[in-house]
Amino acid sequence: MAGYAAIFDAPDRGGDIVRKGAFARAAQAGLPLLWQHDTSRRIGFVESLREDERGLRVIAQIDDEATPVCAGAGLSFGYRIRAMDMGTYRELTDLDLIEVSVVTHPMQPLARVLAVEN
Repeated sequence: MAGYAAIFDAPDRGGDIVRKGAFARAAQAGLPLLWQHDTSRRIGFVESLREDERGLRVIAQIDDEATPVCAGAGLSFGYRIRAMDMGTYRELTDLDLIEVSVVTHPMQPLARVLAVEN
């Protein structure tokens, strides 16, 4: 599956804005792919991550065939903040990425699965 776990420079439903470069420390592979941020529901793993102009692009392998992942499903990520700026929004500029999740209602409405291959 491929999609965007984060979209840059767009406020999310919680009042955060992720800035380009925030994921510079992110591991390139091996992070868990979870269902709804539930650590007991690991459904796969991240094969690759990269920041582009739009956001954090993710390619992941889904191990759990029973999990209904389709194009258009929401994506999200778990993180720890290393640096942020406060203004009207909380601007996230440096993050430790912990996991990527397939979710029903992403905080960033544009963070979505774009394609799923069997």
